[in-house]
This record gives sequence, structure tokens and C-alpha cells, in this order.
Amino acid sequence: MAVKKFKPVTPGTRHKIGGSFSDITSTTPEKSLLSPKKSSGGRNNTGKMTVRYIGGGHKQMYRQIDFKRTKDSMSAVVKTIEYDPNRSARIALVCYEDGKKSYILAPNGLTVGQTIRSGAGVAPEVGNTLPLSEIPLGTVIHNIELYPGEGAVMARSAGTYAQLLAREGKFAIIKLPSGETRMVLVTCRATVGAVSNPDHSLEQHGKAGRRRWLGRRPHNRGVTMNPVDHPMGGGEGRSSGGHPRSRKGILAKGYKTRNPKKTTSKFIISRRKK
Repeated sequence: MAVKKFKPVTPGTRHKIGGSFSDITSTTPEKSLLSPKKSSGGRNNTGKMTVRYIGGGHKQMYRQIDFKRTKDSMSAVVKTIEYDPNRSARIALVCYEDGKKSYILAPNGLTVGQTIRSGAGVAPEVGNTLPLSEIPLGTVIHNIELYPGEGAVMARSAGTYAQLLAREGKFAIIKLPSGETRMVLVTCRATVGAVSNPDHSLEQHGKAGRRRWLGRRPHNRGVTMNPVDHPMGGGEGRSSGGHPRSRKGILAKGYKTRNPKKTTSKFIISRRKK
């Protein structure tokens, strides 16, 4: 997929860089796989705002994505490649041999009419899901489980991928998109290939209104506030604000917030790049 620039006929299109949507084959979603999506507007159950800068936005329906890929005994044919307003990647509608339909995250290079499979003994081809124990070393993968049968939780956003580096006993060593290298059980599943829509990071909104359509309200920095409102507020003129920190005083930009006693830390071989 490519991006397209716009003629500066309005101030909003002068800096706008949007997706071309050339890879989309259908604009009508599968009705049986939709469910209502309620927007909180950043409020809790009493109506109090607990998260700032959230609200408004276009009404959306949630697409039910199959992150587990447990139908091992049959193949599926890709029917459409669709846009999903709830995620940066494209999704694919697949139809199994028994007639059941489901949405999956579309890997880069997946085409309409292609056949995909899942389970043990499946060929390591783009779109196929199989255990890490059967994927060749060096393969680019996405949609990775952290616990067997849990469903994919890692490498799911547009253009991301991980790489299978090695296997040691019952663990596989994976390099994640963040640069972190960690161990995952070889019984966990992953999908071969990289996630679709790799040019998503090149897009630019061009105007504040497009952010409002996405449900994001105006965001003001801490240094522009008064001392009563933020630890970095106050000062004469344009002061830097001191050490970067959150509204509640937690240090940012280098301060480690991960619990050192976390039991899963033993599976991390090297941390992500700073």
C-alpha cells in the first residue's frame, strides 16, 4: 500500500498525507462479525472524567478478529481485504470449508483468493499460523501468542513484525518490533509474514479536525499550565519546566516503571532499544 499527497487547495490538505486505500477490496463489512462499540469519552461509571483528551469521534462498529486461529482441520479462502477503523492494520475476511466466516489480521502480501491454513504440519507460508516449534529460524512473523491458546498479543500493529532467532529446549527466542529479545514457549502460535499497511507511519492528519474524528480532543502540554495544575507548570516566560514528569509527578523519559520483581522478567534476554 502507498500513501498519497494532496494539492494544497485548503489549509487542511496542505500538509495532509493519507493512505491510498488501493489494497481495499470491499467497503461493506461482514454484518455477522460486527458488534456495537461504546465510547466512554474518558469518563468512568459515575460520569467523572478520569482520562483527559478523549471524546467525540465518529461512531464505530467493532470487527471481531480471530486472534487464536484454532480451526486446524480445514483451509480458508480470503474473500476480501477491508479497512478497520479500530486498528492501524488491514483485516481480511476468510471463509472456511464449513462455511464459517471470520476476520483475521491481513499480512503484507495477502491477496483475495489465496488459501490459508493453521495448525501443526502446515507450510510456513504468508498468512499461515503454526506453532513456533515448526517455523524455520529467521522467519518474519507476527500475531504472536505469549501463552499457548491465549490468542495473539504481540506484533499486531501496521507494518510490524518479529523475527524467530533460535530455539533452546521448550523456548523460542524472538526479537520483537521494539528491539527486545525474549523467550516464548515453542507451543505458542504465530503467523508467518509482516502485518499489512506498512506505510501507516507516514500518514499526516493535516488538520486538527481529523484528530477529532478519531476521538482525540485538544491536548495541552504540562509546561503551559499553572503550578497548581501540573508539576511542570509555572515560571516566568517560556520556562522548560524542569525534569519531565507526568501530572501525578512520575518521572518520564528514562525512568523505569517496570516492576523489577515481575516474574516474567526472567524470559527477557535483552531490553528494548532506548
